[in-house]
Amino acid sequence: MTNIVVLIKQVPDSGSERKLNDSDFTLDREIDPVIDEINEKAVEAALQIKEANGGEVTVLSAGPDKATEAIRKALSMGADKAIHIQDDALHGSDAVQTSYVLARALGTVEGVELVIAGNQATDGGVGAVPAMIAEYLELPHLTSLRSLTVDGENLKGERETDEGIFTVEGALPAIVSVNEKINEPRFPSFKGIMAAKKKEIAVVSLGEIDVEAGDVGLANAATAVTSVTPKPAKEAGERVTDEGDGGTKVAEFLVAQKII
Repeated sequence: MTNIVVLIKQVPDSGSERKLNDSDFTLDREIDPVIDEINEKAVEAALQIKEANGGEVTVLSAGPDKATEAIRKALSMGADKAIHIQDDALHGSDAVQTSYVLARALGTVEGVELVIAGNQATDGGVGAVPAMIAEYLELPHLTSLRSLTVDGENLKGERETDEGIFTVEGALPAIVSVNEKINEPRFPSFKGIMAAKKKEIAVVSLGEIDVEAGDVGLANAATAVTSVTPKPAKEAGERVTDEGDGGTKVAEFLVAQKII
């Protein structure tokens, strides 16, 4: 194995109340930014493959300057180096534009045999970016894997869907996405945290990966948010006192709500 690239993203912490910016309805990314949890699992998957097959792990991320914090977290886990696509023109880019930018960046990385991503980000939930990157690069892709092994030039994994569990296989080079069952990511050690401060983060602009500013950004996105409505406040629930007919009352409530 030569080089495994892991795609990561900085998102608002899932435990925080997320909101959109009033000016352009894009996500406010200043609210408790952290590396997306599914990306930590993708990093762990890459590190396990590296430990079994050799090679190195490169982290790739697109985002503002603050995204460096998420990149450092991945490096502290054991990734070897990172590429940070940082350009103001990226602001407001949709999933298709983001996929194109990441694909262009991947094309500049030497020796890439495997790209690993989370199945979907918690801030958007599109779940299609890995597949779109694969289409741009014309590579095979295996998505939403709960297990992943690499044997020579081949990889195998299990995909879990509503219809069941399926074994899927492919040949390297390839792109895969993993789900939350893939592993439990390791905690960075103190040594790893200190080492991460010295590891290389190559900061590149759109121009350096041959992407035109007019191809990305909010003004050029295929979708647009025109208005937003705040989520209504939670209302008090209805208490049922069991006086021998509690089960009946609960059933009547569920019927009234058309749940049963």
